[in-house]
Amino acid sequence: MIIDSHQHFWRKTQEDVNHGPGSRSYSYLPDQLEPILHEHSINKTIAVQASPSLEENEFLLQIAKTRKEVIGVVGWVELDDRQALQTLDMYKEDPHFVGIRPMIQDLPSEWLLKSTVIHNLSKLADENFPIDLQANPRHLPVIMEILDKMPHLHCVIDHIAKPPIDTKEMEPWASHMRKIAEYPNIMCKISGLVPEKVGASWTTKSILPYVELVLDIFGPKRIMFGSDWPVCLKSASYSEVVQLFEDTVTYKLSKSEREDVYYNNAKHFYRLEDTLQRK
Repeated sequence: MIIDSHQHFWRKTQEDVNHGPGSRSYSYLPDQLEPILHEHSINKTIAVQASPSLEENEFLLQIAKTRKEVIGVVGWVELDDRQALQTLDMYKEDPHFVGIRPMIQDLPSEWLLKSTVIHNLSKLADENFPIDLQANPRHLPVIMEILDKMPHLHCVIDHIAKPPIDTKEMEPWASHMRKIAEYPNIMCKISGLVPEKVGASWTTKSILPYVELVLDIFGPKRIMFGSDWPVCLKSASYSEVVQLFEDTVTYKLSKSEREDVYYNNAKHFYRLEDTLQRK
């Protein structure tokens, strides 16, 4: 069994300008992804929100209810809102709603330290509720500060925090990730590694040092496979992303470790046991 722990669906919203594959100039929906999953023997996916709106939650949950391959939805609530947890309680009634992702990629790093955000994160930490962190390297020092205050936060770092692969720089990203990996509740998605620029070039060799470090500091029990489809289509096919994961991660793992990174880790992090039984 394989779970793609990170993919998106959306309907096109950009009518005037064609921004190319992997953009909102095109719709990306389950009927397009299903044959690709079948081709690669991938059984289930986690659909992650791609815009900060409650309407996106409803859109993805409706897909999850009608598609057996979509095992869970990582949605969104406004964490800088005193009513955020009440809103979240409503969504948690749906077993497909398995986590949230504040879209910090587009926010100042200091947003995470706002009093309301800290209050809500603390409550979610107490509940052991799954949170995806869409971090860039600039967010990592703030994430370290938060973990110092609430080390029991149940989080996964998306896309290995988008290190500067194009410039081959390792620091300070590497030191920050090493510190974050010291917290046992934190996991990391090896996803989103190819450039988010249409037609951009990349090589497995240039990506390998970053993946090797993540695998070394988190270990096979705390990493997940994610395709980041359709965003990956800007510079790579789904097949190329699968091969990249094989060439940088799974080629060196045992059979049981492969089962962890492809299936068990996502199942445990998002608490999918009951939903998997139903689907």
